[in-house]
Amino acid sequence: MPQPSDQGSQVIAHRGASAWLPEHTLAAYARAIADGADAIEPDLVMTRDGVLVARHENEISGTTDVATRPEFADRKARRQVDGEWVEGWFTEDFSLAELKTLRARERLPQLRSTANDGRFEVPTFDEIVALVAAESEQRGRVVGLVPEIKHPSHFAERNLAMEQPLLDALAAHAYTRRAPVLIQSFETANLRALRAAVPRGGNIRLLQLVGAPDAAPYDTVAAGTPVPYARLVSPEGLREVADYADAIGPPYAMLQLQPQGDGWRSALVDAAHAAGLEVVAYTFRPENYFLEPRFQDDAGPAARNEAGSVREIRRYLSAGLDAFFTDDPALGRAAVDGR
Repeated sequence: MPQPSDQGSQVIAHRGASAWLPEHTLAAYARAIADGADAIEPDLVMTRDGVLVARHENEISGTTDVATRPEFADRKARRQVDGEWVEGWFTEDFSLAELKTLRARERLPQLRSTANDGRFEVPTFDEIVALVAAESEQRGRVVGLVPEIKHPSHFAERNLAMEQPLLDALAAHAYTRRAPVLIQSFETANLRALRAAVPRGGNIRLLQLVGAPDAAPYDTVAAGTPVPYARLVSPEGLREVADYADAIGPPYAMLQLQPQGDGWRSALVDAAHAAGLEVVAYTFRPENYFLEPRFQDDAGPAARNEAGSVREIRRYLSAGLDAFFTDDPALGRAAVDGR
């Protein structure tokens, strides 16, 4: 994530411009940059042969055409991921060459167009970095990367840990040796280990993601000492997070805005800032289905509501967000720039 600037909160493209194109595709990332994103977010998983690729989950039946491919029918499996049973096709069972034969599809066909299903490959992290570097040079502005390490304990148990390969990939590209990078995880142990490898003051920073208050980072569950996310966002917990992370990433509904003067305040935002943490909220989406009721219109749940989305983002920005994730970076840009 770029450092906060005088121009306001940073707009992070959630999986690319995923309101418009299938998520985690080079096309979605390119559109996000064209639409004004300050940074893009690739969720990272690992292939069987140890290559970082971008998918929101390691189970890929919802975001690729793998379920329609007879040559991979025997790869369907049922296994536990972060303590939950999941059935489908998993990236760790495919080589990169095999994954490259698949094509991306829209994850939310009930809400978003499927016109681009079948057009785009699953990209590697190296391909994403190359795209961002080229776009940055062409547009004359720095574009950051906000990679998320997905299911780190799950992959580590399979000898496919992603932390060192990610650091190696970042070091291998001239662009990511200088551009702002914000590594994120819902787990804690891997971020603590990364802090030892990534000293403060460089271009790589760390973001502790936050899930539902009664849930816990899976590494703490697996260790037999679950630490609920509610504990992480307590004043004491935030101070502990600040020992290893630079920012905290809660769902925006967790901010519980309260009116104050001409704007809005959040006790969580204030406490995080007091602990020395930035706040990066997720995820703003433009359809009525996702908007808070006060920002919806009467066009139906699947309808895009651009004005309502911009109003919603601006309300949360007034509480002092340092950055935010959005499926529609153009609307995020409009909200920040006051357009």
